[in-house]
Amino acid sequence: MQRPLLIGLTLALMTSAAPSLAEEASAWRLFVADHSDPLVTALDVESGKTIGQFQLKGPATLYATPSKGGVYAVQTESNQVTAIATGIAIEDHGDHGDLKLGDPALIDVALEGERPVHFVPHDGHLAIFFDGTGTAKLVHEDDWLEGEIEGHDFHTAAPHHGVAVQVGDHLVISEPNAADPSALPVGVRVLDHDGKVVGALHDCPDLHGEASSGDTLAIACAAGLLLVKQAAAGPSIELLPYSADLPEGKSTTLLGGVGLQYFLGNYGADKVVIVEPGAEAAFRLVNLPTRRVHFAVDPQRVRFAYVFTEDGNLHELDVVDGAITRSLKLTEPYSMDGEWSLPRPRIAVAGGDIAVTDPLKGLIHIVHAEDFELESDIALDGKPFNIVAVGGSGEDHGHHHHH
Repeated sequence: MQRPLLIGLTLALMTSAAPSLAEEASAWRLFVADHSDPLVTALDVESGKTIGQFQLKGPATLYATPSKGGVYAVQTESNQVTAIATGIAIEDHGDHGDLKLGDPALIDVALEGERPVHFVPHDGHLAIFFDGTGTAKLVHEDDWLEGEIEGHDFHTAAPHHGVAVQVGDHLVISEPNAADPSALPVGVRVLDHDGKVVGALHDCPDLHGEASSGDTLAIACAAGLLLVKQAAAGPSIELLPYSADLPEGKSTTLLGGVGLQYFLGNYGADKVVIVEPGAEAAFRLVNLPTRRVHFAVDPQRVRFAYVFTEDGNLHELDVVDGAITRSLKLTEPYSMDGEWSLPRPRIAVAGGDIAVTDPLKGLIHIVHAEDFELESDIALDGKPFNIVAVGGSGEDHGHHHHH
């Protein structure tokens, strides 16, 4: 039992239990991208009804941001990133938030560039890395949602499969492999807001995957995770090496815990690893019954994450205990053999519900997180694939009549 996580959990529970006198309303929306059509559908979770459909240039990977204001559709093959206003706003009034709902809408300015891939929201900024040019574009999220995307461009030495993240007043950006830019990056550099390099290269061979949890950004490398924190003089960066007792392998996809500080990563085809930087055992491996298809953390029930495996099962993972606690058969098997880009299920957590796409059946399965049972199915034409959830709770002052 890992103490630091439990202390965080107690605090998270204490702060979420504050009483509220006005009527609490909650609203959750799913944004679903089709696997092969350039289409995003917005759904109301409670009613299952479609509340918007948005035509894009190409099939998209979707990203939501902490602001809840926008969903971003990265269309790598079509060289474009499109923003969709979610129509959800939770206005912070200190002791409570007000929930305001409007219609989701396409923002009419899109970001153009060669092969956009990594999209990282951090500190109110969005950093989009264009693999085709080796350029990162940094945009203020508020500006984009208001239709302005001036932004700043930051260039690297060569086009490569890279990533950039805003940390305080600096940008942490990947360094291409000089001998072979088509290989994975070899490390990261820190740039100031004028694009000037600060300090030396931080080694990170085979760099792939990043996530933030609390005040820490983690970047996955061949030898471990680079941990980046904001400091007065600029970001502090140190390597957390993989522990000697881990089998051969590495993480290439990371998710950051919300409410508890931890990272969840893939580690081999049929395992995940829970990474807790401050703990005595920083890495804990969890074996899965079969190969992993997709995984997600729960930002509300903060000690849980979910993993979908190729046998069609959704698993609840207790990250404090490091064990799978419940499993639910949801779909027909989706083999991990074959092309990585085939249509396979994806998970999004929407408040008290877990949404899982079932592209071959044209369904989205809604699982009640508390009972871990199937609640409903939402049918959607085509092959519903990438999915994000946006929503929350706040006081309803009668600004809208939507439930």
